[in-house]
Parts: sequence; C-alpha cells; structure tokens
Amino acid sequence: MGETPSTKVDLATLTPDLTTFLGKSAYLQLAVFENLSRVVRTAPSTEAKSALSQVAGLALIKHQGLVAEIERHGADAATTMQPFVSEIDRFQRVTEGNDWFESVTSCYLTAGFLDDFLVRLSTGLPGAAGDRIVAILEADSGEAVVVSELLAAIETNPSLGARLAMWGRRLVGDTMLLARWTLRPSDNHDSDEARIEPVFTELIAAHTRRMDALGLTA
Repeated sequence: MGETPSTKVDLATLTPDLTTFLGKSAYLQLAVFENLSRVVRTAPSTEAKSALSQVAGLALIKHQGLVAEIERHGADAATTMQPFVSEIDRFQRVTEGNDWFESVTSCYLTAGFLDDFLVRLSTGLPGAAGDRIVAILEADSGEAVVVSELLAAIETNPSLGARLAMWGRRLVGDTMLLARWTLRPSDNHDSDEARIEPVFTELIAAHTRRMDALGLTA
C-alpha cells in the first residue's frame, strides 16, 4: 500500500528463499484484506463501506497474485503460509486499534510500510519470479481512498487528529519488528545492520509522508 523508497540499498543477502518470502508475503496481504474487511463491516456510512470495499478488493488481488506464484512453483498455498500465521496474527492484534478510526489508520500506515519493505527485499529473489512479485506488490493499493476517508473524519472532528497522530507514531515500532522478522539474517550482525539501517530510514521517511497526507505529525 505504498510508494517504493528512492534510495537503492541492496538487501539481497538478507532475502529469504522464494518459498518463505511468498508464504510470508501472501499471508500478510491476506491479513491486510481481513483488516480492511473488518473496517468495511463497521464503517459509519454506506459511502465509506463502498469506498473501503474497493480498497479491500485491491488487497485481495495482491494476495491472489502471490498465491498464484506459490502454485506456479508447485507448492500448496495454505501449507506455505501456515508457518507464518501465528506471528502475523499477533501483529494484527497489537496494531488493530481501539476504534474504527484507529483501525483504518493502521490499514493505511502498516500496509504501506510493509509493501515498501517487501519490494526492497524482493531484490534478492530469482529472475522472472522476482519481477512478477515486485509488480504484484507495487500495484495500486487504494491509498488515496483511505486518505480521503480519514481526512473527512478529521475535518468533522478535529480533535481526532491528535489521537490518530499518536496512534500513527505507536505503530512504527511494531511494524519495523515485523519487517525485520521477514529477513534472513547472515552470520555478520554488523554487516546486516549496515544494510538494514538506511532502508528503515527511508521507510520511516515514507511513513512520515503518509502521516503528512493526513495532516498529522509523525
């Protein structure tokens, strides 16, 4: 759900094997779809339900594209995703939010951060498969629709902005931890950190831009 950071830092040595990458990424997109489906069900208006249902559909398309890649390589999608369910479900629980507005903000900020990161990490995937996966992850995620819904809510209730700004700042730590969980570390911790640090600097800058789009301070 995001824009690819501009500075190119090679994460190829930290990219997991193709099956692991696909299993984690496919279940992450399914989790995004589930979160968006939840906010559709509890949306305060028919207009919001309709708009956010389109965004949920885009997440489902990404999930289905990654499932197709798993099957292209002769594996079963459910079996491939299963080892990663527990950790991603835990992340969902801690970033779900206390009400509809926080939940929508989580969908917007965490999905954008993780899509950006996975695009970076996919540089280590083999050939044509890597190209196809990047195309799936870079596809439209409907960010503009989500921003429109949140801006309308903040305009109606300006005090909501301060709360969502605080919530957006809280999300960063857990989202970074999940991004790190997707890596395959080497035996050289210092070298790994030298590669990871500038990537996270860029991802946090992109997170700040998403917050700015809502008129919130990161």
